[in-house]
Amino acid sequence: MGNLLEVDNLAVSFTTEAGCFRVVDDVSFSLAPGQTLGLVGESGCGKSVTALSLLGLLPQPAGRVEKGRALFQGEDLLTLSPQQRYRLRGNKIAMIFQEPMTALNPVHTVGRQLMEVYELHRPELNKAQRRQAALTMLRRVGIPEAEARLAAYPHQLSGGMRQRVMIAMALACEPELLICDEPTTALDVTIQAQILHLIRELQRQNNMAVIFITHDLGVVAQICDRVLVMYAGRSAEQAGVFELFEHPRHPYTRGLLASIPRLDRPGKTELPAIAGQVPSLEEQSAGCRFANRCPYSTEVCATQPALEQADSVHHVWCHHWRELS
Repeated sequence: MGNLLEVDNLAVSFTTEAGCFRVVDDVSFSLAPGQTLGLVGESGCGKSVTALSLLGLLPQPAGRVEKGRALFQGEDLLTLSPQQRYRLRGNKIAMIFQEPMTALNPVHTVGRQLMEVYELHRPELNKAQRRQAALTMLRRVGIPEAEARLAAYPHQLSGGMRQRVMIAMALACEPELLICDEPTTALDVTIQAQILHLIRELQRQNNMAVIFITHDLGVVAQICDRVLVMYAGRSAEQAGVFELFEHPRHPYTRGLLASIPRLDRPGKTELPAIAGQVPSLEEQSAGCRFANRCPYSTEVCATQPALEQADSVHHVWCHHWRELS
C-alpha cells in the first residue's frame, strides 16, 4: 500500500522582533491510509506548527515554509494556491483543534457551524439535506438529543460535547487525513477515553489516516501505530509504537519514558526528571539541541546528528545512539 502523505525535510521559520528563527527544522515522515502517527514532544517543540504548515494555516506574515515538500496523494501541499488549499481543508484533510471553546464561533449555533461545512464543500445539498447531514453527524459522534443540540450555542455545551462537535465538523466530509491537535487536553479521563475510542472507531470505518499531536505518552501507546518524537523543532526518533516503548534509542525519548509513573515502582517514588530546560529560539545551537541536557553529550554533539537507522523502520538522530542499544 502506498503512502497517503509524505513529508520531506520540512523547515518552517518565524520572524520575530529578535530576528528570524527556524521553529521546525528538517522534519520528515510518511503516513499510509488507516495508519496513526503520533507527534510527541514538549510544548513548543514544533508539533502544531508542523501540522499548520501542511494546511497553509501558519500565522501571517510571521510564519513561512522555508523548504521541503509535503506530498498528499502525490500533490505537494506546500506549492498549492490558497484556493486549492481551501478546497482541501475540511474536505480531504481536516483538523481538530486543541481548544474547542476558541475554535468554535461563540455567536453561531452548533447547527449553523456544522451545516456551513456542507455548504462550503457539498454545494449539491439543499438546506434540508444539510440539516439532516449535520444531525446524522452529531448522532454519529455520540451526542445525545442531537436535534436540540443543533440550536445550542457552544457555551451551552460541556467541554466533552464541544470536542465531539469539533470532531463532527472535522469528519463531516469523510476526510482521508485527520489531524488531531491534542484533542483530549483539559478533558477528564472518562471523556478522554470516549473521545479516543470515537476517533479509532471512525478511523476504522473510513480507513482514515490520522496525525495525533500530543505530549501524553499514555495516549500514544493507546492509539498510535508509529511515533515521531520531536525536540526543539527537530526530529529526535521515529519508530513503531511498540519498538519505541521497548527499545528507545534517543536519550530524550528515554527521559520521557522514564518520567511516566509505573505500577512496578514503590509508592511515592519520585519520578525521574530531565535536567535543564529546552533552549530558547535565541539559544538554539547548530549542533544537537538536546546536548545541554543529555548525560551522554560529548564534543561531537556540537555538530548536528545525521539520520541513523537502527533498523529499517527505526530512525534516530543521535551521535551516541549505539551506546544506548
